[in-house]
Amino acid sequence: MSFGDPNNPYGQPQGQGQGQQPGYGYPQQAPQGVPPQQGYGYPAAPPVSPYGGGGYPGVAMDMPGGVKAARVMMWISAAFNVIGGLAVIGMSFALDSELEKSGASSADVDAFADLGQGILIGLGVFSLIFAAVGMVLAAKFRSGGNGVRVGTIVYSSISVLFSLFSLPLGIVGLALAVLVIVFVAKSDGSAWFNRNKQQY
Repeated sequence: MSFGDPNNPYGQPQGQGQGQQPGYGYPQQAPQGVPPQQGYGYPAAPPVSPYGGGGYPGVAMDMPGGVKAARVMMWISAAFNVIGGLAVIGMSFALDSELEKSGASSADVDAFADLGQGILIGLGVFSLIFAAVGMVLAAKFRSGGNGVRVGTIVYSSISVLFSLFSLPLGIVGLALAVLVIVFVAKSDGSAWFNRNKQQY
């Protein structure tokens, strides 16, 4: 029995020895330099991100709408804090001059100058610093990582606390702070801030 006939379609393929199997139905190994294929000959799909970007390297993920809204609310809240801080500082000087005009004794004016005006100015300065922190956090929403998210939640929680003490005037600040916490803590907010673990 000869397998050497090159025209015989049922013969052993050329290049295979007597003890080798033809390998019908078995997957062939990829040549060197070609990555192995997955599944039915198709390459494995890259991971798909649920909020844009598609998981492909180099494709930017879009900021979710809730995170965009939270950033705008942070800017508005910071603006309210700047206005409030400046108003309190201005009020401290206005009250001082009003006390002098009211005919109050110099001891009362001095007591207010030493204690009351200092407290009001301190509150105003604190409000301005708090506003600056809010602006920095809002500015880092696009590039910041999970640290910005945690900082925003802490900032908004403090804002909720101060708004509760200043009701009913603080109702707008309270609503903004609660909405910021909700939008940043949601799953799409978490996905946005955790999209790159190397950034903080």
